[in-house]
This record gives sequence, C-alpha cells and structure tokens, in this order.
Amino acid sequence: MDTQGTQGPNERANGTGRRALLGAAVLGAGVAALGPAGTARAAEATSARHGGGLKDLPKPTIVGHRGTSGYRPEHTFGSYNLALDLGADIVEAGDLVPTKDGHLVCRHEPEIGGTTNVADHPEFASRKTTKLLDGVSTTGWFTEDFTLAELKTLRAIERIPANRPHNTLYNGRWEIPTFEEVLKWQDEQTRKRGKQVWIYPEMKHPTYFRKRGFEMEKLLSSALRKHGKDKRNSPVLIQSFEPTSIQKISKLVRNNLVVLLSGTGTRPFDFIDLGDPRTVDDLVTPKGLAEIASYAQGLGPTLDLIITKNADGSLNKETTLVADAHKVGLILHPYTMRNENPFLPLEYRKGTAVDAYGDAFGAFKRYFATGIDGVFTDNADTGLLARADFVNG
Repeated sequence: MDTQGTQGPNERANGTGRRALLGAAVLGAGVAALGPAGTARAAEATSARHGGGLKDLPKPTIVGHRGTSGYRPEHTFGSYNLALDLGADIVEAGDLVPTKDGHLVCRHEPEIGGTTNVADHPEFASRKTTKLLDGVSTTGWFTEDFTLAELKTLRAIERIPANRPHNTLYNGRWEIPTFEEVLKWQDEQTRKRGKQVWIYPEMKHPTYFRKRGFEMEKLLSSALRKHGKDKRNSPVLIQSFEPTSIQKISKLVRNNLVVLLSGTGTRPFDFIDLGDPRTVDDLVTPKGLAEIASYAQGLGPTLDLIITKNADGSLNKETTLVADAHKVGLILHPYTMRNENPFLPLEYRKGTAVDAYGDAFGAFKRYFATGIDGVFTDNADTGLLARADFVNG
C-alpha cells in the first residue's frame, strides 16, 4: 500500500457487524488478559462455531500489513509467519506483481531496488531502467524484466531502514515468495495452527501490467481456482486500487472483494487511463459507494478518509464515510497503522526521532471509535492489544 508517507496511492459483513462486535471480539474481551494469544483463541473458537466465513472474523479485524513489516522485511515468509505468531486475523500476503515468465510474486511494487539486494548483483546491472509507473517516472529494476528463476537468486531487504534500522538485521535472509508458494503456505499453516489462516492479496497496477501483456485478474483467478479458493466463503480477500480491475475479477471469482481508496482529490489510475473524470471524492459519496457495493464487499480507504488531518498532521474531523459505507453494506479496512512517530497523527507522536515509537495505542483507540471494521497495521501485536483495550471499554 503506501510508500514513505503515512498514507499513499500505492499502500491499505455489514454496518451492524461493528456494533455487535461479531461475537469473536466480545469473546476476546473475556480473555484480554491473555493478550494476543487469547484473542487468537477467541477467534478460533468463534470460527469453529460458525464455519469460518468473513462475517466471523473478529472486529475490529487486525490485518497484518505485508506480514508484520514493523519487525521483519515486508513480503517475506519471515514477516508472514511472525504475523501469525503474533495473532493477526488476516495476513496481507501479498502485493502481487508478475515476472517475465508469468508467475505472480509478492513485492510491494514492480520496482524492486528498494526491497531486494538486486543492486548487489552485477549480472543484473544492465536491467536497471526508467519506466512510467502509473504516470510517474520510476528508475530501478522491475519484476516483469526478470524470470522467476532470476528473481529467486535475490533476497529481501528492509524498505524503510531509517524508520526500522532493527529490521536490517534480517536483510538477505529470505527470498521473494511466489503467490503459488503463499497459497500452499496458507494451507500448511492452517493445518499446523489448527485454525483457518486468511490472506489478503492485492493486484498491483493492473492497467500498467495490462499494457505490458499481463492480465492480473486472469493470473490471480487462475491461481485461486487451481487451489479451490475462488468461492465466496474462501479465506481470501482480494483488493485493488483500480475499481475496474475489481469489477473484472468479480466476473471470474466469487471471493470477497475490496476497493482501495487513496487520498481526497486523487484519481484511480484506471480512471485516468480511461478518461473517467471522477476522483476518490466522487467514490465516497452515497452514489459512489452504492456503485462500489454492486460489485465489491468492502473498502480499504486511507485513514485520512476516516478522519481528516490538519496541515500540521494532527487529526481534524471525522467524516461520514464509515456510516455511509455501512449503509450500503460495505465493510471498511483502512490503512495503515504503524508504531513509529512519522506515521502517527501529530498528537500521538513522542519526540522527533523517526525510528521511535509514539502513542500508537491512543491512535488505534481513536480510529477504532469511528466504527471501522478493521485496520491494516505493520504491528499486529500492538493492534491486538489495542483491540482488547477497546472491546473492554
């Protein structure tokens, strides 16, 4: 989802679910003293009773953003496994981009100079190039210029070392996962842990890749069908920043689908490409939300669409998005909560160090109070403790 800032264009049941706390969170309150493990057991018990559908996930749902990228380099099995160990309800595994030979791999962006050690591989020096990525000139190495075998020679590194110097300890430890590997991992971890593991893949830049001969919707739907995970009750939520891509895949699979929304005034890139003049502001009107609800089940808005911010980065006022979305049956999983100062609203920061933690618990509480159905977070353990605090009142 987002890049360096708190939110950004490439970050991230119905309205009664939050008010009822969907049973699992209520049960979780009874075991809050046990921390994240207790909450996880509460979720497992509820899932066992109700069959494990989307409506049975605890509320607010804690989504492990790219795994638990606050503690491990993102989109690695090290990050994904730790997210489960900490008790995340869903793991965002992963941001999907294609290789030259048509495999889906998990990287934050197709440009991998900032998330792998490709720059240390002299044999790939000539692959460095500049491309227009959703209209933005971007220089680096791109997954679509590498075969899967070539990408497997690379290793992941920390994307934001200034904010997470401790994560650099793990640079070079893990390779780039394929989505095929993720689907097998999901089944293995479900068996190992005795509870259903959920994943939340994102189709990255569908328009960009379509112009390069890759149909992201077909690649993803084919993989899901192969593993029998293309049903409405499958433990796979699909997301994209391009509404037309979500519309396309809605005709190929029956999974629950989520439209991601960037900041106010921005336009989805597929709208730009198609000449559609609408902006995010149009999509969050009652009319826009009703249209989205005709083909999707949820929204993944930037947190700034839930509570606006002042120019200094402090919180301003709550919008009507949560209530309006719930009226048309959409769930909301906004993005992204992080513990470090630069990513928190001004009033929740402590000091000025860019790698220091602020009052993340206070920020979680404020956002939970808006009635959101869940949240993406780089720190699943913090989110789970904050949820326990919130449920306990």
